[in-house]
Amino acid sequence: MSTHLGDEHGAAEAAASELRTTAAIRERAAQLLRRARDGESRWFIVDDGFRETAADEIIRATRERYSRGAIPIHSRWRHFEAGGIDRRAELLKLLGNVPNAVKAHCLIDLTILSVLLDAGAGPEWKYTEGGSGKTFTRSEGLALASYHAFVAGLFSGDKNHPLQADSVGLRALQTDHLARAFQVTETNPLVGLEDRAILLRRLGEVMAERPETFGDGMQRPSGIFDMMISPLGPDVPHTADIGAHDILSQLLISLQDIWPASNYISNVALGDCWRHSAVRGQGLTDGWMPFHKLSQWMTYSLLEPFEWSGVKVHHVDRLTALPEYRNGGLMLDSGLLALRDEKAAGETWQVGDEIVVEWRALTVALMDEVADAVRKRMGVDERHMPLAKVLEGGSWAAGRALAQKHRNGLPPLRVVSDGTVF
Repeated sequence: MSTHLGDEHGAAEAAASELRTTAAIRERAAQLLRRARDGESRWFIVDDGFRETAADEIIRATRERYSRGAIPIHSRWRHFEAGGIDRRAELLKLLGNVPNAVKAHCLIDLTILSVLLDAGAGPEWKYTEGGSGKTFTRSEGLALASYHAFVAGLFSGDKNHPLQADSVGLRALQTDHLARAFQVTETNPLVGLEDRAILLRRLGEVMAERPETFGDGMQRPSGIFDMMISPLGPDVPHTADIGAHDILSQLLISLQDIWPASNYISNVALGDCWRHSAVRGQGLTDGWMPFHKLSQWMTYSLLEPFEWSGVKVHHVDRLTALPEYRNGGLMLDSGLLALRDEKAAGETWQVGDEIVVEWRALTVALMDEVADAVRKRMGVDERHMPLAKVLEGGSWAAGRALAQKHRNGLPPLRVVSDGTVF
């Protein structure tokens, strides 16, 4: 009996491991794009005549945002720079003269916490920053609210060390604590506030259960840095390097039990991975379409903290476009994708509904093609304009601008989200 159960669990783990790769994401997204181009999609029509239109929208946004040509990578750190303030410099000043590894722990703790809090804020919420007096909404507002909550020690269980997140602080986090930090009131409502607090408490619990991953003594999200980069010493080796996909893989394994999505093979959690009847794969992976959007967004956002700490990160191009409502909205609003039945835009969908799974998959596959068109029209190669810069330049901003133009900022499809997908 135990051998059978062991074999079953091993097969489930192997299937989950395959579905945690960006190669699987791209290959399966390509399946659905080929099918849609053949006219076999129930939901979407692909009109390749609008690929250049989508590329032009990205180029327009890129030139408006980065007129001098120095395009950074897509990252949560761009949101921390909102209002033209260098908040990384502020944070490092607060830290003082400390080793690179200590800086890395602080920057990585902040990044992971802020990304986990980066779900849709809703159209009514705003955040007013005390120091600057400026008011921010949506992703920038959420970033700054999380930044100031972090600096104030909200996520730390050690009053003498506020500039960290740890298992003690996160497990003790109450929804009303988060509400105060994010300035939530009846007239300033934040969508999914309680779900955000639950997610962070779950992270605290998972970290406490895994000291081998998150550190002995005080478990911190940045414990993954030590495990990957400096397991034998207190500071970063001069020759430290890592692949971007290695960071993603570690996040997917370490954080697999915090996600609310009830997607499993046997008893192995899959996270942001959903069923689609037309997706083919081997064995237990058949029918599953993986995305891992939030984990990839976290990976993109960790690239700079790793590099600022002396670690060379390579093969960033293995990461995919982020299948969320800004990039997905760009596909629909540019005409590259069209709904087969316009009535679908008036309905409310769940994240696991086939139309949403397919929309996200087509976004991943088409964004690779649109990125090539952007480079061609701008006269640059992939080395100078990698996907991470197309996204930042770029596609996310173009999707937001078109949504504002057409629907007051709302996405083209209404999707009920748990805060970890969109």
